[in-house]
Amino acid sequence: MAGMKEIRGKIKSVQNTRKITKAMEMVAASKMRRAQERMRSARPYADKVRAIASHMSKANPEYRHPFMVENEGAKTAGLILVTTDKGLCGGMNTNILRASLLKIKELDQDGVQVEASAIGGKGLGFLNRLKAKVVSQVVQLGDTPHLEKLIGAIKVQLDLYSEGKINAVYLAYTRFINTMKQEAVIEQLLPLSVADLHAKDEDGETPKTSWDYIYEPDAQTVVDELLVRYVEALVYQAVAENMASEQSARMVAMKAASDNAKTVINELQLVYNKSRQAAITKELSEIVGGAAAV
Repeated sequence: MAGMKEIRGKIKSVQNTRKITKAMEMVAASKMRRAQERMRSARPYADKVRAIASHMSKANPEYRHPFMVENEGAKTAGLILVTTDKGLCGGMNTNILRASLLKIKELDQDGVQVEASAIGGKGLGFLNRLKAKVVSQVVQLGDTPHLEKLIGAIKVQLDLYSEGKINAVYLAYTRFINTMKQEAVIEQLLPLSVADLHAKDEDGETPKTSWDYIYEPDAQTVVDELLVRYVEALVYQAVAENMASEQSARMVAMKAASDNAKTVINELQLVYNKSRQAAITKELSEIVGGAAAV
């Protein structure tokens, strides 16, 4: 049986670890609420941009933006991988990286190469270990996503698609379901389909009528700019969802770590008490034995 001094040292060490995990749990809970509010506040903008793009695409059926045209000749696909910069958030990064690896293998079997853009340090490290071609990257985003930091990495993929060098762009991120559940998702970002741009009314139905607009300078320029903003809004929303998922997963993971630390402390305390009781019993036996010998 381990000595009492060693056991006391282990108890002290676990107690210090529990203080850290408890503090991280509280910090993650505070950040999670702000991340959820930021995520929900970004949704109306994306919905409104999609609605306007839908109306404008119906108003100008003779013009099709490059984002809505399939590049069938290209044998390369783009992947925007959204992960966290930090760890200690359970299996969140593992799940999205596993899904991304399966997607890359699936594309490879079809003879399609992947050119990736990494948003987050964990995804960048994964792509480097995989020896994938990384065409753009953004790391150290902090706790608040800023679109101006994301635009550069997104624009690389959009330009590649507009030039016909890649046949599709996929977006991989972790979707926030609730505090206890986050889902790894891989969606096709480009080409945009007509169904993607269908605006819904309050009842969830596609309206039969469309709006008309007065364009300045012209319809093509407005549609071009609008669809770029729409795609950027989709990526920003994915990053916001990923950050909300990160804080939720970290809070749950740190709570589990704190509970496990408490269990370990109780078990070590029980072992310590047994060791101390055994030492006291041994001393009493020696005293009684010595007195009897005298």
